[in-house]
Amino acid sequence: MGVFSLLRYPLSFLRCFKEVSSLFYGRNNEMKMFILRGGARDNLERMRKACELFDDPCLSLSVCDIMELVITMKINRLLEMTILLLNKKTVTAKELAERFEVSTRTIYRDVDVLSTAGVPVYTNKGNGGGISLLDNFALNKALISDSESESLLFALKTLQATNYPEVDAVLEKIGALFKNAAAADWVHIDFSHWGSKPDESRKFAEIKKAILKRKITGFDYVNSAGNKSARSIEPLRLIFKGQAWYLSGYCRTRQAFRTFRISRMKHIVVTNETFHRRTEECPEMIDNHDAPQNVLVNLKLRFYPPVVYRLYDEFDDELITKKPDGTWEVRVTFPEGEWIYGYILSFGPYVEVLSPDRVRGIIAERARKIIRFYDK
Repeated sequence: MGVFSLLRYPLSFLRCFKEVSSLFYGRNNEMKMFILRGGARDNLERMRKACELFDDPCLSLSVCDIMELVITMKINRLLEMTILLLNKKTVTAKELAERFEVSTRTIYRDVDVLSTAGVPVYTNKGNGGGISLLDNFALNKALISDSESESLLFALKTLQATNYPEVDAVLEKIGALFKNAAAADWVHIDFSHWGSKPDESRKFAEIKKAILKRKITGFDYVNSAGNKSARSIEPLRLIFKGQAWYLSGYCRTRQAFRTFRISRMKHIVVTNETFHRRTEECPEMIDNHDAPQNVLVNLKLRFYPPVVYRLYDEFDDELITKKPDGTWEVRVTFPEGEWIYGYILSFGPYVEVLSPDRVRGIIAERARKIIRFYDK
């Protein structure tokens, strides 16, 4: 880079170049990556820290590399600033300076650079003022249609609900690229149930970390029969099915693939032991959720109006028949076990088992026990 090329840069930029040049000598890509990992932060303290980290005061970048490094960091900051302004109508210079760890004077110089480059950025002084972009400005999105951008944003928002790492930053940037789709903000996805505690989110985060880093995970598990056991598994994937989250993996305790309902997993411990993914295929879902194999039972149920709302939440439409007497009939097949008896009883006095007689008798006997509890 010649002397006349350097004259295109402001004096503060050249001072930065001079100071960085005095810190480094030679080429070290690992150090460059360490510095650039900070994004668009152009403070020199990070570069000094890099020298200390690599423990070699003679390490350095050539003059051209220094210029490349500083220019790259500045470009990163300008791009990130543009994306931020696309998503927020007005941002103060102070907020931008704090975000990028530079002075407000540097921010105003960046505004001048963006304006010169054709980006319609402007400043407003006074109360409520700040740095803004013209409302009709958006980055080029010709490569993807509006419907495709909406689908992409929907997928990212779904992933965001799982607390997946860095998805918030991706959403912010993608939302800026597809301004119309992002402005609607028409969907919010939350997989947690009403009244759930923060512990549930932490549990989910621990399991996710174990899957991504392939760490052996231990926990206590209560199966559908109410039996408690300690498990050690190789976690493979999370499954959302039937309004609940499940963890599928290879159970070292049972020496077989198993699927566990996350709400029944207690005292989760992610160990430091790693595992190699097995070559055999993991089943997509185990319907009995680690319970012994049960016989399927064909149920014929009659429901009354107060619980109709649950029918359409919990059964497919083709299983539901409205009868002339104002009741609803449902024919469904379930694996028989304790859980199905409790499920039927959860409808209270607004359900009747029409068949089979054996299940009808079990529900009747349990209803009589409930009455005896309250007749004491």
